[in-house]
Order: sequence, then C-alpha cells, then structure tokens
Amino acid sequence: MYYPVFFDLRGKHVLVVGAGKVALRKVRGLLEAGAAVTVVSPGHLPEFESLPVVLRRRRFRRSDIGEQALVFAATDVREVNHAVALAAEAARIPVNVADAQKECAFLVPSRIRKGNLQVAVSTGGESPKLAVELRKRIEEVLSAAPRT
Repeated sequence: MYYPVFFDLRGKHVLVVGAGKVALRKVRGLLEAGAAVTVVSPGHLPEFESLPVVLRRRRFRRSDIGEQALVFAATDVREVNHAVALAAEAARIPVNVADAQKECAFLVPSRIRKGNLQVAVSTGGESPKLAVELRKRIEEVLSAAPRT
C-alpha cells in the first residue's frame, strides 16, 4: 500500500533520465509543479527543445545523481533504468522507474487539475488503464460541475 502525498517541487531539482514519450509526460507535469528539471538522454523528442529544462545529450552517468529531490528513470532500456534506480537508492533519493514498479520508491498517479483543485487516482500500479479511465470520468464530472 502506498501513502498518497503531494510534493512541493517549486525550485527543487529533479532528474529525468530518458527523453521519449513517457519522459516528456513526466517532465511536463514536473515543470507545471515548478520543478527545476534536468533531462539526461543521448537522444530526445523534438518537444524537449522548447521546454525550460537542462538537456544533457548523453548517456546516464552515476554522477548525474546528486542533490535532487526526486529522480525518474524513463528510458526504453531496462538496464539503464535499473542503473538509475540503484544510483538513486544509494543516494537515498526517491526514484520512480517507468518500467519496474518494484524498483519505485513512489508511484505517479493519474492526475486531474482544475484550478487549485487536484485529484489523483492510483491503483498502486496494478491497473494503469483503470486509473486513466477513472481520471477521464472524474474530468467529465468536473467539467460539467458549475464554477464556484
């Protein structure tokens, strides 16, 4: 069982290893929360060029782990994600590993935001599709609700 929490990441350093679709989704959410994001990846989607991130165009190095508040491993290479998880764990920094729930110190829920209201939906990693479906239904309810 996971303990739900909302982090204040304003101005906090966050490392994201990987620069594909999954990483892009995570980076956008982190930037929305005010995090100072560094992305490490030898290649990246073009969308990363327009984001206010530090983009290191190279492979992950253990030395990339430093004083971050959080670390995300979001590559499509299992060995790299595992290396990121081990390095973050050794540095006692919470890590989220996109392809291995068992290596995660925390999960990222499916999230809805409407102004200052945020609703997070999680199935503990058991059914991400269900979490997305529930998020969509909640969004429908919120969009139909009168503004207060």
